Amino acid sequence: MESVPVVLVVEDEEPLQEIVRDALKEGGFNLTMVASGREAVAMIESGVVKYSALVADVNLKGSMKGWEIGRLVRQIDPAFPIVYMTGAAADDWPSEGVPNSILLKKNRSRQRSL
Repeated sequence: MESVPVVLVVEDEEPLQEIVRDALKEGGFNLTMVASGREAVAMIESGVVKYSALVADVNLKGSMKGWEIGRLVRQIDPAFPIVYMTGAAADDWPSEGVPNSILLKKNRSRQRSL
């Protein structure tokens, strides 16, 4: 029996956590939600859970941005699927995002349109 993919989500805004959680569960994914980059990197490095992808907000509270999380995760696994979420930093994706990543642009006026 094939296991359900587990996605690691890094989002520090509770309303957006709920939207992302609902969308991924509706899509048939399991997920782990963390609010900081340091937590996310520790979860990946621990190897306790075999994550299938990373979904990371770019502008997080704290010192670590989503761009950095993506780069660190790709050092661990160069082919790891990365999805960035941002509103304000979308123009930085070509220079800051890791190759073969995806960007979902947040729409602040209609947050349900991630």
